[in-house]
Amino acid sequence: QVRLVESGGGLVQAGGSLRLSCTASGSIFSIEDMAWYRQTPGNQRELVARISSGGRTDYADSVKGRFTITRDSAEKTTWLQMTSLKPEDTAVYYCTQVILLWGDSAWNDYWGQGTQVTVSS
Repeated sequence: QVRLVESGGGLVQAGGSLRLSCTASGSIFSIEDMAWYRQTPGNQRELVARISSGGRTDYADSVKGRFTITRDSAEKTTWLQMTSLKPEDTAVYYCTQVILLWGDSAWNDYWGQGTQVTVSS
């Protein structure tokens, strides 16, 4: 019913920039929080950045000042602008959105398939 499609990952040199995007589709009535997580092999998924429907943002300490999360609720899209990238930012990045479907009464988390970001030193 809901599909989140991410794009924008790739290979970049340290100090470079990338912009990830994530667009939801389906029978969506409303979207609350949108967020980006990342995961490296053998580790748990960690929160990178989150933005509420009102525009309040939260960032992991490791990315503050370098990453910026934005959203367009009408387009059901969130972006993660990543600058001054470091090798330790290398991970699979996942988008998640908290969505209420038409006709439903409960909000649910939906996840994208992930996009690989690799930062070379």
